[in-house]
Amino acid sequence: MLSLLVTAVALALGPAAPSGADSAPPWWEPVARPAPDSAVNVTGEPFRGTDVQGRVRGFVDAHNHIMSNEAFGGRLICGKAFSELGVADALKDCPEHYPDGSLAVFDFITRGGDGRHDPTGWPTFADWPAHDSLTHQQNYYAWIERAWRGGQRVLVNDLVTNGVICSVYFFKDRGCDEMTSIRLQARKTYEMQAYVDRMYGGPGKGWFRIVTDSAQAREVVRQGKLAVVLGVETSEPFGCKQVLDVAQCDREDIDRGLDELHRLGVRSMFLCHKFDNALCGVRFDSGALGTAINVGQFLSTGTFWKTGPCTGPQHDNPIGGASAPGAEAKLPPGVTVPSYADGARCNTRGLTDLGEYAVRGMMRRGMMLEIDHMSVNAAGRALDILESEAYPGVLSSHSWMDAEWTERVYRLGGFIAQYMHGSAQFTAEARRTDALRARYGVGYGYGTDMNGVGGWPAPRGADTPNPVRYPFRTADGGSVVDRQTTGQRVWDLNTDGAAHHGLVPDWLEDIRVTGGQDVVDDLFLGAESYLRTWAASEHHDPGANLAAGAPATAGSTEWWDPFAGHTPARAVDGDTRTRWASEWSDPQWLRVDLGAVRSVGRVTLDWEAAYAKGYRVEVSVDGTAWRTVWSTTTGDGGLDTARFTATDARYVRVVGLERGTRWGYSLREVGVYGGGG
Repeated sequence: MLSLLVTAVALALGPAAPSGADSAPPWWEPVARPAPDSAVNVTGEPFRGTDVQGRVRGFVDAHNHIMSNEAFGGRLICGKAFSELGVADALKDCPEHYPDGSLAVFDFITRGGDGRHDPTGWPTFADWPAHDSLTHQQNYYAWIERAWRGGQRVLVNDLVTNGVICSVYFFKDRGCDEMTSIRLQARKTYEMQAYVDRMYGGPGKGWFRIVTDSAQAREVVRQGKLAVVLGVETSEPFGCKQVLDVAQCDREDIDRGLDELHRLGVRSMFLCHKFDNALCGVRFDSGALGTAINVGQFLSTGTFWKTGPCTGPQHDNPIGGASAPGAEAKLPPGVTVPSYADGARCNTRGLTDLGEYAVRGMMRRGMMLEIDHMSVNAAGRALDILESEAYPGVLSSHSWMDAEWTERVYRLGGFIAQYMHGSAQFTAEARRTDALRARYGVGYGYGTDMNGVGGWPAPRGADTPNPVRYPFRTADGGSVVDRQTTGQRVWDLNTDGAAHHGLVPDWLEDIRVTGGQDVVDDLFLGAESYLRTWAASEHHDPGANLAAGAPATAGSTEWWDPFAGHTPARAVDGDTRTRWASEWSDPQWLRVDLGAVRSVGRVTLDWEAAYAKGYRVEVSVDGTAWRTVWSTTTGDGGLDTARFTATDARYVRVVGLERGTRWGYSLREVGVYGGGG
C-alpha cells in the first residue's frame, strides 16, 4: 500500500527535476515511471522521421479496445489500462472472480470449462492475461508502450459497448446506455494520455498522443510517437435502435450524435455492430455465438435475423444452428430461435434511408466509415454511395468484410487491416491480397481487437522448429526486444501465444520467421497508407453536380399514371423521393443538357426498383453526334457510378438497352461530375 501511495504522489506532482543535464533520460524514456510497474523489455531508440521518399513508417493496429473495461456495465472485462494507484490496482480481477473464478460467468461462456481460474493479477499472473482468456485486461499502458517501442505508430481505439449484453449480464456497477459509455471511454482515453504525459514531464511530452486530423497524426509519427485515433463500434449509435422494424431515431438524432462524436475526437466508426439497428443490417456471427447474439438481437429489437438468397458472390457468415442454452433461456416462454435455410446466406436488411443519411453525414464531416459488421447488402450500398462521390474514407479493420469487396475498397483509396490471426493464417491471407496491394501501392494493417472478446494467436509450442528467438531486433533494426516481464510473470510468444498487446512485436517477429520479411514490409507501410486514406477523406471534394436542375428530356415517360409526374426533370431535381420512369419497352433514353461544354468524367445513376441490366452512357458536344464512354451488360440496380477518361461534353445521355425487370426504366437521380472527381 505504501508503494502505491508513493506512486500516486509522484505522478500527481510530476517528476523530480534532474540534478544535471547528464542525468536526463533519453526522449523515449520517462522521467518518473511508477514503481513498481511492468517492464517494457525493449532497448534502443524508437525510430522517427520519414524514409527517403518522405513517407512515415510504422505498423498500424487498426482495431483495438483500450477502454472496454468501462463498457458492458463495467464488469465484463476485468482490470484497467492504467491506474493512478499503480499496477496492482490496474491489473486485478473483477471482485466476483475471487477466490477461484467460480462466478466468472462470462469466462465460462466464452472459454468453456467451469470458468475457474486464479484471479490474482499483479504480481503473479498465473492464469491471465492469456491468448484464450476473453475477460481480462490486455491493454495495460506499459504493454501498449512495448508495442509502440516495437514499431507500432498508429493505434485506433474503438470505443465499444452493447446495451443488451450489459443488461443481461449478472454483474455491473453502472447503467447500460451506450452513448454514456462511449463518452466515458473517450474521457478515460484522454486521462490515459495525461497519465503518460506526467511520466515524461508534462502535457504533450508523452508517447501516447490522441490525434484528431491526419496532419497532426503524421507529425506525431514523424516524431516517433504513437498516434491514437478514436473510433466507435457500438450496436445502437445515437440511440438508433429499431424495435419491430420501427426506427427509434431520426435525422436530427444522427446529426446531433455525429456532431458530438466529432467534438470528442472520433474520426471513424461502425454504423451497426452485432444487432440490426435503424441504420443497417449486420453480418452474422456463426455457431453457438451466432445463436446467442441472435437471441440478443431479439431482446433488443423484437425480431430475429432474417435471411434470403444473395444476389452476388458476396455473402454473410452462416448463422448455423448450434445451441446456446444460457442465452436461449433469456427468451420469453414459447419463443425459439428460428432455423435458416443453407442457401439463404444474406441478411435481408441492408442500409436503411437513415443509414444512408448517416453515411453522407460522416462524409460531410470527413470521417471514415468502417464497413466490417455491415451485412453485404448494407456494405454494398455504402460502397455505392462512396463511389458515387469518389469518397476514399472506407475501412475494413479486422477481417469482418466479405473478401470480394477488397478491390472496391482499394480502388476508392480505403485501408484494410487483417484480424490478428496466428502467423500462418495471417501470412496466407496477406499473400492472397498482396498483388492487389502492389497494384494500388498501399500498405497493410492488423487489427488486434484486444479486449474485444475475440481470441488471439495460440502458442506454436516450445519445440517448434522455427521459434521466435529472443532477443530479436525490431523491423527497423534499431531496437532490441526481449521476453516481456510483468511482475513475476515472463511471457514468451512460443509458449504463451499473443496474451496481451505487449506481445505484438513478438507476433510480428513470428510472422517474419514463418511467413517472410515481405509480409512484415507490407505491414511496415501501414502507417503511411492509413494516413493517406484519412487525409484524402478530410480534403475530399466531390465536385459540383453539373446535372443538378439541368434541362432533361427522354424518349418516353410512363403514361399510365399521369398523377405521379415521373417526368425526366424528376431525375435531376436533387430529391431521391421522386423519379423519372419510362415506358415498358426497350430501348429507352434520358438526356441531360449541361448548358455548355464541360469536362465530364463521372456519371452516377440511382436506380429505382425498375433498373437497367444493360445500358450505356453517351456524351455529345452538339446533341447530334454521340460517343459511348461507358457501358455494362451486368447492371444490378442500386446506385451505379460510371467512371471514364475525362472528355468534353455538353450533353450526357443514358441509353437503356435491356431492362432488369418487366417494368420500364426508373431513375431517382442522375449526377454528372467533372473529370477530376
